[in-house]
Amino acid sequence: MSLDDDDVREILRLIDESELHELRIDTPELQLHVRRGQAPAPDQQPEPSTAAPPAAGDLHAIESPMLGVFYRASAPGADPYVELGARVEPETVVCLIEVMKMMNSIVAGVAGTIVEICAENAELVEHGQPLFRVEA
Repeated sequence: MSLDDDDVREILRLIDESELHELRIDTPELQLHVRRGQAPAPDQQPEPSTAAPPAAGDLHAIESPMLGVFYRASAPGADPYVELGARVEPETVVCLIEVMKMMNSIVAGVAGTIVEICAENAELVEHGQPLFRVEA
């Protein structure tokens, strides 16, 4: 994957418009690590949560796996992938996240019912930001 000047500008714009302090992209073709200001060093990052998964009937957040632009539908004017009250399965596509002009399908990851839509269409979302809440 080669980056042109516009791609680099877009990455920097997304970082600048977000509250992120650090971004790391690792693919077989590309490794990119950007740190803003005095971001904590990697060895100072908090440990991942070891909390138990939610029990049946609990709310489960479908979080953004990346920084990008959130889209509820596959195209302007198309029906959203899911609405409030929709039943989803773990492999149900619930939205798209656009990163550097590439659309990434996001799946529910859990079976349940959509009870909240947390992000606005065409809104910049950050890694880990809740997009939907599902009653498992």
